[in-house]
Amino acid sequence: LTISFEKQGSSPGEGLRIVHQDDDIIVVEKPAGLLTIATAAEKTLTAYALLNDWLRTGRVWVVHRLDRGTSGLLVFARSESVKRSLQGEWSQVDKRYVAVVHGRLSEAQGTIRSYLRETATLQVVSTPGPCADAREAITHYQVRSASDLYSMVDVRLETGRKHQIRVHLALQGHPVVGDKRYGSTADPIQRLALHAAELSLPHPRTGRKMSFSSPLPATFASLLPG
Repeated sequence: LTISFEKQGSSPGEGLRIVHQDDDIIVVEKPAGLLTIATAAEKTLTAYALLNDWLRTGRVWVVHRLDRGTSGLLVFARSESVKRSLQGEWSQVDKRYVAVVHGRLSEAQGTIRSYLRETATLQVVSTPGPCADAREAITHYQVRSASDLYSMVDVRLETGRKHQIRVHLALQGHPVVGDKRYGSTADPIQRLALHAAELSLPHPRTGRKMSFSSPLPATFASLLPG
């Protein structure tokens, strides 16, 4: 089931796809370009608003967010108590992403650790050690394929800070393709090349592990040969 909507630059048939729903959670696949929640500039065209409009009874609560330019899996709670339960056990949630970055990484796999803080201009910056308002961020990565221009990288988050993947990969000298904010110099697929591909979590009521996956956007593969 897909909730259709219209936005500038959207493709025919593009929408917010319902991956799973039950009495406690709803998992959706968010397209790139759609906000998770409202901002001062956009109040209605968000995953949160679209989902609430679509529901005939009840409403949803935001558990976590994806950046506007990031596509992929997003989970909402169907009650405030479920929201608190999921957020309280968020460290148990396995979050895996795929990114296409500039250049070829020198190490095929590794872990990036730093402290991230948000500036007054809403830019997220990295510091090597603790400082005021900075929170530790840990990102694990493994190169999936590479060319001289780009590398496709699997990413697993141990922490979930704002812009964490984007800042950490840029910190290595390999910004995400299309991410002008953090140093990308090209936008060949007209979007941020970052996708939330896998999500595993214990169900808030039963405790049973649930796993979801979202196929990689075809445009990502077009950036690399083979």
